[in-house]
Amino acid sequence: MKWFWRIGVGVVLLVVIGLGFAGNYFYNYAVVPSEKDFLAGGTPGTDEAQSKDSNEAWFKDSNNRQMLTMTSQDGLRLSAIYLPAETAAGKTAIIAHGYMGNAETMADYAKIYHDLGYNVLVPDARGHGESQGDYIGFGWPERKDYLQWINQIIDRNGSQETITLYGISMGAATVMMTSGEELPENVTSIIEDCGYTSVNEELGYQLDQLFDLPAFPLMNVTSLVTKLRAGYWFGEADAVKQLAKNTRPIFFIHGDADTFVPYEMLDTLYNATTAPKEKWIVAGAEHAKSYQMDPEAYKERIAAFLTTYDHQ
Repeated sequence: MKWFWRIGVGVVLLVVIGLGFAGNYFYNYAVVPSEKDFLAGGTPGTDEAQSKDSNEAWFKDSNNRQMLTMTSQDGLRLSAIYLPAETAAGKTAIIAHGYMGNAETMADYAKIYHDLGYNVLVPDARGHGESQGDYIGFGWPERKDYLQWINQIIDRNGSQETITLYGISMGAATVMMTSGEELPENVTSIIEDCGYTSVNEELGYQLDQLFDLPAFPLMNVTSLVTKLRAGYWFGEADAVKQLAKNTRPIFFIHGDADTFVPYEMLDTLYNATTAPKEKWIVAGAEHAKSYQMDPEAYKERIAAFLTTYDHQ
């Protein structure tokens, strides 16, 4: 029986070692900021995702913007681009980019809000752009960073400043996760475009799509590796649970041809909050392409929502 026991222990050790290797591999593949082969076709927050009539030149004009920094609660130096409104109107939009994007790729969205008279703040998420960090938080640790950016805007522009949050893809998940925190009254509205329900569901979906592998047990092991190396569990990063605590008016946008963050996630997110809410399903739009499908309609929808809910 000893030989049988030894073989059993050996098999278990091999499985544990194999899962540990796989967990670290998928951590590096998904969580470590690096060039991603599965993003080669262009995804939110990449240059390829910019519209053909990109406002990049306007956004890069050094006369129109300032660079702001702050230190996160865990000691990272984070960076953001700030564009003051042409005429002070007491309102600021904070804009969150997508996975492996950065502030520089958000020109089109920044221009929408700037044209509506908003100051615009576009942070680089931790591990992206000019911000420090060696991992991607998928919106969960970033929610605390956004609380700090909100407070910095209030300190900068005064206690009467109203703030709206906007995010696309991972940025959309970020603002939805932020929505469940204890926000100052200055935050009056939220707009999210094609965000995911939770990190577990989105990464599990991608594991199936990219590798034809089931979520269990690789997601569990990778989550453990992420907890050890980045300080959070995948299960914590849940936009649905955060939306259940949200009280701010929120506008949900999603293309019905989205197969990167499944379109089916939209109703789950929409139904998760009892706050004032609207949704817009963009026919034929792939992931993060709703603006490109019809820029004028996109601008008009955002302006109408903000006119209704973003009060002084």
